Amino acid sequence: MKIGMLTGGGDCPGLNAVIRAAGRYAHQKNWEVVGFKNGWKGLVDNVMVPLTPEAITGILHRGGTILGTSRTNPYKKEGDVEKVKNTFKVHGLDALIVIGGEDTLGVASKLAEEGLPIVGVPKTIDNDLSCTDFTFGFDTAVNIAMECIDRLHTTAESHNRVMVVEIMGRHAGWITAHAGLAGGADVVLIPEVLVDIDEVCDIIKKRHARGRTFSIVAVSEGVKFKGYDVTQKEQLDAFGHVRLGGIGQVLADKIEERTQFETRVTVLGHIQRGGSPTAFDRVLGTRFGYHAIELIEQKKFGFMVSLYGNAIIPAPLKDATSGLKLVPEDFYKMVKTYFG
Repeated sequence: MKIGMLTGGGDCPGLNAVIRAAGRYAHQKNWEVVGFKNGWKGLVDNVMVPLTPEAITGILHRGGTILGTSRTNPYKKEGDVEKVKNTFKVHGLDALIVIGGEDTLGVASKLAEEGLPIVGVPKTIDNDLSCTDFTFGFDTAVNIAMECIDRLHTTAESHNRVMVVEIMGRHAGWITAHAGLAGGADVVLIPEVLVDIDEVCDIIKKRHARGRTFSIVAVSEGVKFKGYDVTQKEQLDAFGHVRLGGIGQVLADKIEERTQFETRVTVLGHIQRGGSPTAFDRVLGTRFGYHAIELIEQKKFGFMVSLYGNAIIPAPLKDATSGLKLVPEDFYKMVKTYFG
């Protein structure tokens, strides 16, 4: 049997753990394993590399992906889907493991419905993919953001400042909610809830009135303000997403204007994606890679591996990509309990 693998979308700690786990398990079955470079672009352009045992040795602890990645959408350009199907035939693939988030797996779901033998592995640091409790990379991103918040506490207190921390999260505030809660942020703002800047400033003012001379505000990059529009660069990717950034500075300016407290902003950006994965993400990535091979052996195509409780179970790709998993109201209610 011959199988292929690709990694698409944003890079993520734990991708190499999946590649290694799936590759090593497949080799034990005497299967041939190949990788396609830079996501779906590799199948469109027919750029393939052998994933021999030597090629996947020593990559468990490495961040990023040895296969490279891109946000290529073969359904965006006429003829690209046929190129993908042709690459399948040229290489005689029996199955393809697609490792990605909502967009990458959305393409996988469509191709699976058209008859290609595909299984999915959920990947997103945002943890916003449906049908799985957690995705690998999320734990690493939360720990990085939490550590940054921890570090900002000391400098904020030393200078009597308000520190705004801008954290990744386009539509879902999972990283911000978890990191803000774990790091003891005084205000946590997420995309699921429309933000009233006056309410934020009141919380900060009341906190300072109690003698606390600094505050930490954790905000997701995709937050929207009540009564204010934040203009972003209108440059769309292949899946129609605008490039985000700048919400932290807008919020910091508004806070300083209304409270007269010196306010600074820190944008974590791609730091959250980089570096080695945590133990949790290495283990979860390994489990996902192992069970992806199991799905192929069972010919359970059109499904992805998912974490449900502590069990790895198959979930239909169509269901997993039908809508985003957002932070539930009751969880955010708990987070708000510790504001101020």
